[in-house]
Amino acid sequence: MPQPTAICVYCGSNTGRHPEFAEQARAFGAEMARRDITLIYGGGKVGLMGVVADAVLAGGGKAIGVIPRQLVELEAAHPHLSELVVVETMHQRKTRMYQLSHAFVALPGGFGTMDEMFEMLTWAQLGLHRCPCAFLDVCGYYRDLRAMMGHMVDEAFVRTEQRDSVWFGDDITALFEWMQDYEGDYSSKWIDPSSVSA
Repeated sequence: MPQPTAICVYCGSNTGRHPEFAEQARAFGAEMARRDITLIYGGGKVGLMGVVADAVLAGGGKAIGVIPRQLVELEAAHPHLSELVVVETMHQRKTRMYQLSHAFVALPGGFGTMDEMFEMLTWAQLGLHRCPCAFLDVCGYYRDLRAMMGHMVDEAFVRTEQRDSVWFGDDITALFEWMQDYEGDYSSKWIDPSSVSA
């Protein structure tokens, strides 16, 4: 596929234990801006969410936040985004982020990050989209998750092709190169692949 023009980034509303988490979030946002790729994210100014958004904006890029009304104050909505979309529910938030995006990348984060990313992995597994999904594995944060996906394959709950269509790594340049070459596993035993959206 060609380079995506909008990437949805899921990440923590905290910065985490290691300074490398913020450093890599900053580097990823700067690279998005350099490549003229729009950031789609949860709209906060705090944690890694704020770090990646600030980096995109500092690089002259475009950052679009999507946030439920009840979380505008709790998550401290970023005041300087290119666009802030305020929705009513979490379901609307995730749907709108999906609609605006051509790829999905998880930086380190907690329950919310896992929820959002695994929904996109599930939709890909069901053949509902053909977008690349990747984990930026800073300081080995996703090492055990990658091993768990391998265990899912070993126990015959996930196909090898589906596991292998997900990228893990800590090299930002390699991640963007992988997205450009991405083909993915679009097959589904439930859904006709010809009906899948790009």
